[in-house]
Parts: sequence; structure tokens; C-alpha cells
Amino acid sequence: MLKTFSLKNIGKFIFMVELGLKYVQIFKKTFFHPFITLKPAYEELSKERQNYSKEVLNFLNIDVKVHGSLPDENRILYAINHRSLLDIMIMESIFARKNKNGAWIAKQELFESTIYGKFFEYSGCISVDLDNKRGLLSFFKTIKKTFKKVDNMNLYMFPEGERYKGEGITSFQSGASKIAKANKLTIIPVYIKGNNEKIFEDAPYEEKMTVEVYIGNALKSETLEEEYTKFYKSIGAK
Repeated sequence: MLKTFSLKNIGKFIFMVELGLKYVQIFKKTFFHPFITLKPAYEELSKERQNYSKEVLNFLNIDVKVHGSLPDENRILYAINHRSLLDIMIMESIFARKNKNGAWIAKQELFESTIYGKFFEYSGCISVDLDNKRGLLSFFKTIKKTFKKVDNMNLYMFPEGERYKGEGITSFQSGASKIAKANKLTIIPVYIKGNNEKIFEDAPYEEKMTVEVYIGNALKSETLEEEYTKFYKSIGAK
């Protein structure tokens, strides 16, 4: 039993790493293209992130059921709970349904990882160094510049800041509210339901495994955590 479980997980990670390396090369063609402008670059990188995510979910045999719908408009900050490595891929598969263009906000330390740092960097994610005032200033300038040049841009963010292993949600950091307010972005709450750390651990599945995702109505940046908590409780999520 243990041997089977171990081989299953080794195969899963080999698949994801090999696929990730393939996509890093795809991302690099856009990231380092000498003539591409910011808007088509983000559109292309978003599409390829979505393709990567769909391939992984297909390999793991995981389906995503959505309650609610993504807004047609852009310039939105999607505030998403975070429990699992699956979360980004789940959301990218949803964004693919409406050809959404956007970027993930991620801690600088993720870009420095020897395993997946280049994936984050070359796929169009935006890094933020929370412990560096100069880095924070540069981050906010990058966001403002990007929205000025990319009119169909969206941001994807985990307000909790890191994966939360408990049930429900944990306290939000202040970044999401500040970013939304500074750039006049609409905030849309998203809740990914279930113990997706365990779901990922047990994948791939012989029979289809379904993950449920709830998309809510716009929230105010000033009361983001309070309103998100009400949204979360309204769906009876765990």
C-alpha cells in the first residue's frame, strides 16, 4: 500500500515538473520577446498558464464546478482563499472559460525557488517583497504601470498571504485592500471549497474528482475581510 502510494506521488510530481519545464520554455519566448508590448504579452502568458493548468487537472482527473460566474468586465482583483497547490490551477481553469487576462501576485521568495522560481517569473506573475519598503514602492509602481498599458488586465491574489491548513479562512493581510483602492479595482470574492491539500495528495484519481468553487458579488476594499467572511458564511463553506 505504501509503495503504491509513493510511486503514485512520484509519478505525479515527475509529470508536473516535466510539464512545468516545458512551459517555462514556452513562457520565455514571450517574456524575452524583443518586440512584444505589455498587453499582448500578458494575454499570451495568461493563455499558456491556463493551458498548463488544464493539462495538470486533466492528468489528476480533477473537474471544477463553479457556483456563480466571472464578471464580463476586467480591472478586477480576485480575492481567493488559499489551501493548496491546486488553487492556482483550479482558478486558471476557470479564467480560461472566459479568456481572462491577468497576473498572480506572489511573494518574492517564490521567485527565488530553485524548483519553480522561473515558472513564476516567466509566466507573468508579479512579485512583492513585503519586508522591503523600496520593494513595496516598486511593486505599486509596477501595478499602476501595468493597468495603464493593459486595459483588459486583472489581478489574482490570496489575501490570507499563505496557505491556511485549518478549516474556513484565516486573517487577511492588508495588501489586497490597498492594491484595489490605489488602482480603483473592483474586488470579486472567490472561495474554493474542500480540503484541497488532501485532494491533491490523493490524486490522480481513477474516477473524476470534483472541486467546487464559489464566486460572489463585488466587495468594498475598506471592509474586504468583513464582507468576505459574510460571503464565506453565506455559502455554508468549509
